[in-house]
Amino acid sequence: MNPRRKKRLLTAIAIISGAGAVIALMLYALNQNIDLFYTPSELVNGKGPNLEKPAVGQRLRIGGMVVPGSVVRDPQSLKVSFDVIDSGPVATVVFDGILPDLFREGQGIVAQGVLLDANTVQATEVLAKHDEEYMPPEVAEALKGMDHMKSDYGNTES
Repeated sequence: MNPRRKKRLLTAIAIISGAGAVIALMLYALNQNIDLFYTPSELVNGKGPNLEKPAVGQRLRIGGMVVPGSVVRDPQSLKVSFDVIDSGPVATVVFDGILPDLFREGQGIVAQGVLLDANTVQATEVLAKHDEEYMPPEVAEALKGMDHMKSDYGNTES
């Protein structure tokens, strides 16, 4: 092999190795920030065809309805715990912070945090979702007395 081809080969190997290292580092960094979503049933029973359960200490998101009567607040701090449910088992969420204004019992929430044990999540963030019938008070006041039509999303006939 002549020196010129040898130099090109080494350059190509260096470029491919560098690109591989950059891709590997990017995948490693992304893997640290992936939060898989689980429902309470998937958290307890497992997810997917292999019924894989998250490991203790894994970051995840859990979503479900807050079980009425399950919200327990610590009077000395901002700690609160509550149960969430979908159609099966109950999972417990523990949170230390200010809950969103839309948080209520019987309301859908999504909590992001770390799995403490088989069905308990230490949340770092709790998101509450308003229902689809919500309308800002200013708009409701403006529409008071007027007939307004709801959009018909399910009707495909024209």
